[in-house]
Amino acid sequence: MKPLLYFLLLLCFTIKVKGQSQESIRDNSPEAIGRLLINDLLNRQDFMMYQSGETYGIHYAEACAGFGAVRLAALLNDSVLLQNLAHRYRISRTDSIPKAANHVDISVYGILPLELYRQGFGTHFRDQGLLLADKQWEQPKADGLPQQARFWIDDIWMISSLQVQAYRVTSDSLYLIRTARLVDAYIKKLQQSNGLFYHGFNGPFFWGRGNGWVAAGLAELLSELPDSDPNYSRLVNAYKKMMKTLLQNQAADGMWRQLIDNETAFKETSSTAMFGYAMSLGVKKELLPEDPYRKAIDKAWQALTTYITPDGKLREVCVGTGQSTDTSFYLMRPRITGDLHGQAPLLWLAYSLLAE
Repeated sequence: MKPLLYFLLLLCFTIKVKGQSQESIRDNSPEAIGRLLINDLLNRQDFMMYQSGETYGIHYAEACAGFGAVRLAALLNDSVLLQNLAHRYRISRTDSIPKAANHVDISVYGILPLELYRQGFGTHFRDQGLLLADKQWEQPKADGLPQQARFWIDDIWMISSLQVQAYRVTSDSLYLIRTARLVDAYIKKLQQSNGLFYHGFNGPFFWGRGNGWVAAGLAELLSELPDSDPNYSRLVNAYKKMMKTLLQNQAADGMWRQLIDNETAFKETSSTAMFGYAMSLGVKKELLPEDPYRKAIDKAWQALTTYITPDGKLREVCVGTGQSTDTSFYLMRPRITGDLHGQAPLLWLAYSLLAE
């Protein structure tokens, strides 16, 4: 085939595919995208599972996606979607699967049954979720922190979201008090002078999704924590400092990168959704000013919707990532489509935009 003819055929194919994609996602509103993602979740026959050594259970990404889906379906007042989600995560199905109350990445599953309880699906969901929340602080260490505190930045979401959910269900302020103390300890150890967080003691880089867990966890806690809490001011200051630096590192198209401050890193969708969500909660709580954060949130949403396939799967999601002292380890991580690490925060962001 002659080079010019080949180029023209390739150009036509590219334009056609691009046109089909745009036609399939004509409505990029939070409601339309949210419904697309919820249906994608419901169409998955099996749960995403977590296994690390002897630890086995429902994966935190599955729990976070289910949590986001239930909140959004309730906001949309869609009883059919809610019933279908309650059926997917029914007690008779999930109680037969180990839920390691001694592992932070699996205990977070409790946010999902607690949200189902909040939406009227019975005390059995309440009991299932509170069991995980209470066991998280069972036999705390000498410093008062839970056994599950390992000082990976992911924990700021994994622990905060569960304890905040327990507070929402019980109105017991102890859940907030102890969580604020824990998050303050993480801030002191892991937040850097620019407001961002190292992945961990063995990961001295500003990994996108890791910082996304921090941003979302901080915002979730501050959405409920009273300003009378002794740790409130420090947490707000840490949150605002982080948001300011994130704002400075947002790409012109609205995305954030795999390594936040590295312009050679690929643009990554799960972190972008998390940062948009964290900023959205901050604006709603009046912790952040509308200008310039509203523009940043809107840019993030518009950018993310260009990464969604017609069947509701988010592209360019970094796979699960441990800590490393090697920059290339982060820059070369595989990216996949439809992973629940990305589906979950996109559901949160859609919810937050509609709830305003």
